[in-house]
Amino acid sequence: MRRSSTFARQVLLVRVGRRDGVAAPAADLASPEHRYLDRQRRRYGLDRYERTDVEAIVPVSPALAPSSAVDDDSSSMAIPLLPGERTAARRAKFALVNACTLASLMLGINAIFVAMRGDVRLGAFLLIACVAFDGLDGALARKLGVASPFGAQMDSLADMCSFGLAAPVVVYASLAGSAPPAAAAVAAALVAACAAIRLARFNVSPKDGRFFCGVPTTMAAAVLALTVALGLPLPGMVQIAGVALLAFAMVSSFPYAKLARLVKLPPWLWLAPVIGALVDIRLTFALVVVGYLVSGPLLWLHQRRTA
Repeated sequence: MRRSSTFARQVLLVRVGRRDGVAAPAADLASPEHRYLDRQRRRYGLDRYERTDVEAIVPVSPALAPSSAVDDDSSSMAIPLLPGERTAARRAKFALVNACTLASLMLGINAIFVAMRGDVRLGAFLLIACVAFDGLDGALARKLGVASPFGAQMDSLADMCSFGLAAPVVVYASLAGSAPPAAAAVAAALVAACAAIRLARFNVSPKDGRFFCGVPTTMAAAVLALTVALGLPLPGMVQIAGVALLAFAMVSSFPYAKLARLVKLPPWLWLAPVIGALVDIRLTFALVVVGYLVSGPLLWLHQRRTA
């Protein structure tokens, strides 16, 4: 017990300062020879010739390395929001891109306000405008050459506000009177939680140029907004089940094709939805959404079979 307590004191305490101003080396504190020599000096009275004045005792954590002094000039340097050449033209382009991101954010906030006021269809159209600005800021950032980590984080935060919060509020307001409030609240909260998980996973995961891992939040918000704007004649509980299914699709690991790959499909595949929209836009929209959601599990099964 004495040896263990002595070892604990050596780990947690360090003596700072000698008479000549030089700190005691850490090796002397940890070596048993040094402990036995001190004991013999105290026994025979030899320590009065080499007495040490202890000025201060400070605790030291064995798990942390001693911190080095940081230069005041280097700590006060700010990381630039726009990497690269900082000319007036590039700053204007950078401001334009982030203005599109802030426009999406403000449209999402106003969608919440108008939905709380009872105008859910106007809130749905504001969400559709959020989707348009969300696609515009990324395209402009790549085209103008002002993509930056700051812009990526701004876009993620705006997406959480517009698609993770505003979209569930609009959906909840649209379900008032047609579904139980508790079930509608659970479905809306599920969309918000899955959107947060989806965005966080997207920020830390490696990017795939061909497929999304799960339905992106922008696509989910567009589906919800168009569902409210079109006013699909579905029972309330069916709509709640669809909302929950869409939320789980966001956090799934199924691969979903990106828009760039969908554009490259044969033209005759695009002709059928266009004709269907002219005949019955609600039914065509429902079939397109169901087909897109089913395409993820089908692609996943195909990749497993060919792997």
